[in-house]
Amino acid sequence: MKHLLLLLLSATLLFSATGCTTAYKAAVDERSIGTQTDDEIMTAEIKADFLQDELIKYMDFDAAVYDGHAYVLGEYESQQQVARGVQIARAVDGVRAVTTYMLPKKDDELCGTTDNLLLYGKIKKELIADEDVKSTNVNTKVIQCNVVFLGIVGSQAEADRAVNHAKGVDGVRSVKSFLRVAR
Repeated sequence: MKHLLLLLLSATLLFSATGCTTAYKAAVDERSIGTQTDDEIMTAEIKADFLQDELIKYMDFDAAVYDGHAYVLGEYESQQQVARGVQIARAVDGVRAVTTYMLPKKDDELCGTTDNLLLYGKIKKELIADEDVKSTNVNTKVIQCNVVFLGIVGSQAEADRAVNHAKGVDGVRSVKSFLRVAR
């Protein structure tokens, strides 16, 4: 079953790679095409393993890999879930390090899924409008109205601009940036 899921995820990646948006994203990405591909395969494998795991709540966990560094993000009900998420990510061939951004799951009437999606849209709009930020290089996640940035950007100034945009959006509780500057 795991192999079937990986095959489906890989096929989805390949088919989406033929689109103009993805071609542009690949062209402006600070990583080589080979590294982008490796990272996407590792990300897909982590997500497939999350989906198959009994302890992980797939809709509450997300993952992304940049230069072999895996990021596990989301909401948890127990510390065992977090530990399992890290264990899964570390077990993927090619993953050299794992960083987490996990918040305890809670029913928050002041910030639900709709609020997270609204904030995401507002932040992406700001990033796209800024000609000094390659918005496709800034992977934006919103968890309980907290913004998390992942990715590799061209300069520290670009990373700082992205953070400032997010901080300026009404309703954002905090901004955590894991953006790295290309070497």
